Amino acid sequence: MCGRYSLARETVETRVGNERVRRHGQPRYNIAPSQRAPVVRSTSAGLTIDDLRWGLVPGWSRDEQIGFSLINARGETLADKPAFREAFRSRRCLVLADGFYEWQALGRSKQPWRFLRHDEAPLLFAGLWESWHAPGQSVALDSFTVVTTAANGVVAPIHDRMPACLDAESAALWLDPATPADALRSLINPGPDAEWRRYRVDPIVGQARIDDAHCIEALPEQPTLF
Repeated sequence: MCGRYSLARETVETRVGNERVRRHGQPRYNIAPSQRAPVVRSTSAGLTIDDLRWGLVPGWSRDEQIGFSLINARGETLADKPAFREAFRSRRCLVLADGFYEWQALGRSKQPWRFLRHDEAPLLFAGLWESWHAPGQSVALDSFTVVTTAANGVVAPIHDRMPACLDAESAALWLDPATPADALRSLINPGPDAEWRRYRVDPIVGQARIDDAHCIEALPEQPTLF
């Protein structure tokens, strides 16, 4: 499960296939479920970056509360789960990030860790999005979920899942409506161990209201136990 992530820079520029996308805005150090965050979508006018709410609300939902339980979508079952299969077929997106957090159980407490690339390059999480209308409302709520996969060797000692991270070419295929389902499933895999690193951060990252640079600061290193 990915329950927190970051986009801790004002300007993010990255490549999706042969196109470059650029986002300029307030740094986000602690993006939490139900908050709005930038995602890349493919439209008839090209690639766009829009702020959607984290927590997928399918079009058939009675209310938006279901989004709290649909912040992640297991990559292995996207085509089968009623909450995700339509979005997997035709509403795929990329979630802009530069790191994510997971928690390590330590007795009665939990220690958060931040995971990012060694080069600190932007990340493109595979995602799905949906548009939902509340009864009697004309304005739609656009929401998204982060697709997850089995953890790589850097993440696995802390958690068994991680976001599915795509490179530029894979990201273009993920957004392409013509990409077959089998090819899409082959894109959902953990990033190579050698490209990733982790470090401990302050437990304040567990508080959704705190969103400042302190969230991504590394705690002093301790002897590793794994």
